[in-house]
Amino acid sequence: MKTSDFDYELPQRLIAQVPPRERGVSRMLVLHREDGSLEHRHVGDLPDYLAPGDLAVFNDTRVFSARAFGRWEDSPGRVEVLFVEPSGTAPGAWQALCKSSRPAKPGRRMLLADGAIRAEILSKDDSDGHLELALECDGDFFEILDRAGVPPVPPYIRRGPGDPLTHLDRERYQTVYARETGAVAAPTAGLHFSRELLAQMDAKGIRRAFVTLHVGPGTFRPVKTEDVESHVMDSERYEVPEATAAAWAETRARGGKVLAVGSTSVRTLETVAAANAGRIVPGKGRSTLFVRPPYDFLATDRILTNFHLPKSTLLMMMSAFAGRENMLRAYAEAVRMEYRFYSYGDCMLIV
Repeated sequence: MKTSDFDYELPQRLIAQVPPRERGVSRMLVLHREDGSLEHRHVGDLPDYLAPGDLAVFNDTRVFSARAFGRWEDSPGRVEVLFVEPSGTAPGAWQALCKSSRPAKPGRRMLLADGAIRAEILSKDDSDGHLELALECDGDFFEILDRAGVPPVPPYIRRGPGDPLTHLDRERYQTVYARETGAVAAPTAGLHFSRELLAQMDAKGIRRAFVTLHVGPGTFRPVKTEDVESHVMDSERYEVPEATAAAWAETRARGGKVLAVGSTSVRTLETVAAANAGRIVPGKGRSTLFVRPPYDFLATDRILTNFHLPKSTLLMMMSAFAGRENMLRAYAEAVRMEYRFYSYGDCMLIV
């Protein structure tokens, strides 16, 4: 298939710049994948589409304030760094991306977060721009970033330096059940869940389980090849607890349905199932799975997801689940009805 097969027109005014006034009130477009029919509902209606004993799987990764600003140690030149993940090569070493008018070269040092983080460039990968940084911190790294860093909202959400909306992002670009720190992008389908909506699902007997997939910046990386099969996915860390594997197995054994909340939950479940003959087993690893049409889903029965960028791997994943024509027709309807798009936007339930 061609990347252009997953294109669609979206007016800029429909790209949500702020979250809804409260969680749990967003609109929800319901797509029935067998016949392509659509319903216009709200996310608070989600329990209507699940039965007692069904299982909802959430990604409990926690977004940290991964974007830090500062200057070069030997010049006043400004630096912006996006911390991605620990590099694993040495204690305190991190993979990062950097923006600066000055070339980022090994040996150069930065002063970040008001000088509380000092970073030396150890190496640079010219293929993707990733740096490996050796860090010295005046205290706990994540606590410093919580204080002086900025939430890494995606580039289509416009935020200027010192933007007052950054305070809103600290709360709302995070799920209410986030636990495991490590993501530089939110699992956005989970942003719709309020504690009240979770309680309603509990009261109906809908079971809840968690996986962890630390979302990286590659989730926003465009597909640059026209031939879809030529695209290579970025690697992301995941973990499946024993309790989640057991809950999935019990649900399937009883004939219940598994709802994956967001593409990252789908990717985690399908990565594990593909490696284990269709079963979910506990463990951790890295996923490079690229779900695109045609794809035989092994672990997922229903998906709650946000609306995704044109020609993106996430739109391809949802097209593999619901059918490309169904998906593009649903997106055209969402545009016609002026749904809000992308991370802070409305959602779609595929049943």
